[in-house]
Amino acid sequence: MTKIFDSTVLDFDRIGSLSDWNHRLRASDSRLHKEDVIKQAYSLAILGDHTAIGFLSFANMAYDPYLTFGVRHIDDLETGSETTLHAWREVHQLMTDLVYRNLTGNRARAAIAATARLFNAHEWEFCRAVLQKDLRSGVSDKTLNKILKGTPWQVPVFECQLATDSRDRPEMKGKKRLEIKLDGVRVLAHVMTNSADVVCYSRNGKIFNNFEHIQQQISSIARAARQKLRFSNSFILDGEVVSDSFQALMKQAHRKSNVNNSDATFYIFDAFPFAALQDGHENMQQSRRLERLEEIRTLLEDCPNIKLLEGLNVDLDLSEGRDQFNRFCNDAITNGFEGVMIKNLEAPYICKRSTYWMKWKPTITVDLEVVDVEQGTGRNSERLGALVCRGTDQGRDISVNVGSGFSDHDRTNLWNNRDLVIGSTVEIMADVVSQNQDGTYSLRFPRFVRFRDDK
Repeated sequence: MTKIFDSTVLDFDRIGSLSDWNHRLRASDSRLHKEDVIKQAYSLAILGDHTAIGFLSFANMAYDPYLTFGVRHIDDLETGSETTLHAWREVHQLMTDLVYRNLTGNRARAAIAATARLFNAHEWEFCRAVLQKDLRSGVSDKTLNKILKGTPWQVPVFECQLATDSRDRPEMKGKKRLEIKLDGVRVLAHVMTNSADVVCYSRNGKIFNNFEHIQQQISSIARAARQKLRFSNSFILDGEVVSDSFQALMKQAHRKSNVNNSDATFYIFDAFPFAALQDGHENMQQSRRLERLEEIRTLLEDCPNIKLLEGLNVDLDLSEGRDQFNRFCNDAITNGFEGVMIKNLEAPYICKRSTYWMKWKPTITVDLEVVDVEQGTGRNSERLGALVCRGTDQGRDISVNVGSGFSDHDRTNLWNNRDLVIGSTVEIMADVVSQNQDGTYSLRFPRFVRFRDDK
């Protein structure tokens, strides 16, 4: 776990209004404006200004993905009078107790309510935003780190293992683990050390709050799982949450109300100590991590929405192994899966994209008619943004906007000649034909290939 900032560097009694800094960030939507505000805070902080130091320190807590307060939502609370300023020492202690789960449940809610009364409404607004891990000021961790990289206030970056495309890779040899590539949401479930508290992260370190049934089931086996996996501290269960519909799952994952994802199931494919995320690697080989993961299989019998992802070990140096690979890929596509994951059985877990994990996905090409041309935005504001394409393929009515596969020259030329483009036929490459909720069809990750002058 990332350490909370050292309170000894601050004289809490000399911290002024931190909410004022946040309001300065909100004063303009301009990225340059926000960067300038952060630069001002940093310049004052290195000169010893305790208010600037306090703002950067608490902002760091808000954006540090490894610090979680166990608080999903904070209702409007009674605050002190307008003459009540702040109690930064007390709120720092509150946040420390929440991070280390010294306060949970009703005790946590009571402590938060008591702390709110030590602030006026203006300053409590900032504290509440930190506790809810979102300053709502249009600033991201990347914006902060652009200015604060290499300083004590740099925000840790959340990274996990990612896969590389397997096509034309010399690493496609030797002993590998084959797994179905699931069409869902990557979830890293953090099981806390001193409690059964479970925090679900996205691959980018954002916290998911809408998989409560999965968190509860993990929590019910947390202590036994820790023993079987032989982890002394907190640990990560890495996997994919899938549902009947990918589009529906994506809508439910971040929804704030009327959440309906009871059919969502968590397929676990790896487990390692939580510290590995911060270290950037887990040195234990893939094969040994899989053997260790098998130890919790029996525990999952009582968890209807948690499963271990099955796989097949093959040797791609042997003709038998290559035949097994081809059959595995064909079966995956026949059964409607997105593709196949290929994992090096001798490799460690590293928190970045590498060939230790590779992915194989089929591609399809579809010929569609251009029915409209959309202007781009941002750097493409005077050029083509996307071709609006429609047509029928194998009895399916497909409608899709194609915005990738173009060079800058292509975008300019097509936009200047857009009247000639409409009505032409284009070849589009995509991963798969996907069905929308309204029954129509689209394409997953469409890319422009060429104009079909022969059609």
